[in-house]
Amino acid sequence: MTSLLSQFDISEDRIRTLVADTLRGADDGELFLEHSENESLMLDNGRLKTANFNTDRGFGLRAVAGEAVGYAHSSELSHAALLRATDAVATVSNGHEGTLADAPARTNRHLYSDENPIPAPGFEAKAKLLQEIDAHLRNADPRVRQVTASLSSSWQHVEILRGDGQVVRDIRPLVRMNVAVVVGDGDRQESGSYGTGGRKAFGEFLAEENWKYAAGEALRQALVNLQAAPAPAGTFDIVLANGWPGVMLHEAVGHGLEGDFNRKKTSAFAGLMGQQVAAKGVTVVDDGTFPERRGSITVDDEGTPSAHNVLIEDGKLVGYMQDRQNARLMGMTATGNGRREGYAHRPMPRMTNTYMMSGDKTPEEIIASVKKGIYAVSFGGGQVDITSGKFVFGCTEAYMIEDGKVTQPIKGAMLIGNGPDAMHRVTMVGNDMKLDTGIGNCGKAGQWVPVGVGQPHLRMNQMTVGGTQV
Repeated sequence: MTSLLSQFDISEDRIRTLVADTLRGADDGELFLEHSENESLMLDNGRLKTANFNTDRGFGLRAVAGEAVGYAHSSELSHAALLRATDAVATVSNGHEGTLADAPARTNRHLYSDENPIPAPGFEAKAKLLQEIDAHLRNADPRVRQVTASLSSSWQHVEILRGDGQVVRDIRPLVRMNVAVVVGDGDRQESGSYGTGGRKAFGEFLAEENWKYAAGEALRQALVNLQAAPAPAGTFDIVLANGWPGVMLHEAVGHGLEGDFNRKKTSAFAGLMGQQVAAKGVTVVDDGTFPERRGSITVDDEGTPSAHNVLIEDGKLVGYMQDRQNARLMGMTATGNGRREGYAHRPMPRMTNTYMMSGDKTPEEIIASVKKGIYAVSFGGGQVDITSGKFVFGCTEAYMIEDGKVTQPIKGAMLIGNGPDAMHRVTMVGNDMKLDTGIGNCGKAGQWVPVGVGQPHLRMNQMTVGGTQV
């Protein structure tokens, strides 16, 4: 792949000089360059409803002086655009007598291939596969009323030039497949969905046995919901399944452990370092180093290698996720969590793959321990307030537990609580930690990045559930 620096209309030496001059007196900063390609196809009710392909290219120039940040970006890789950016950004360090921070550590580790996943299979083959998924589901059950299937892929090439001349490069592939089904019986309709993806080519995801499994899981969930009774409301012991239910951990706890919220003391976890913030046995980790996982990054968008970062250990708060600026201001070390959506955005502390470590209980033991409760297998949307830690999550697949056995499926269950409080309500941790199937997206301050979530089976005592009947 051709260097992005070489695509300017001036020499690389001239670019390096401009960046170095801009960052003189600043504490940190960089020139971030990006070339990205994106393709998406969506089949809805037998018709190809969306087919998009786009490319984008540009740069963002940042200078950091104390708590202040100067940032300018352009979609034009030209001398003129870079000069305009340097004029705008350099003002942030006027009168500031900082020393440019040392460069991030280098790494030879590669967590994913450089291969662009968009060309193979081609557009026609992808469209045909989506039609096959639609036909397969409609043939599988006469109650299927609507099928929506989608394929998306992207390829992102980034280069990060620091004021000291160091250049870090990363090439990031990403694919995702999603299937959603609506089934009906008379006037009643219910839905189910399943998605999968990662930082690799489409290959294994589009193998027949795999797309049929994805379609089958979406249909299974929809049919379960078609038989579901209204969820009760009240206080119940809850069992969370492993894998995707870790999205609750991501939202209710993970965001509260990002460095900027804690530096500004707007997190429910601010000032609690070293204190017991969860039940003993609860260990929470953010780890961007899993090969080919959706949330993984070889280096973050400041050039820092990703890492295995323990945040909560045996219930005690031991770490935050940090970008370079917040780490420096808090007297801590950058953790490889400085992420941005693209060149038009400045980096901030963001999660990668955030999960709870396994404990020593089997899922069967956990379920059998509950006299009357709810088994939450999958979550949909949720809302979280970072400052208070309060959250609300809707279950997309859930069941009653009665006398230690999973019984009637229920619909409309809303899990309501407070992140720090909920972590103290964990009484049993399963031995079956699993990451999600590769579908996570995370929003923060208007920026979206791909993430992973995960956890083992958990028991949480006396959680509030909002339902459709008392």
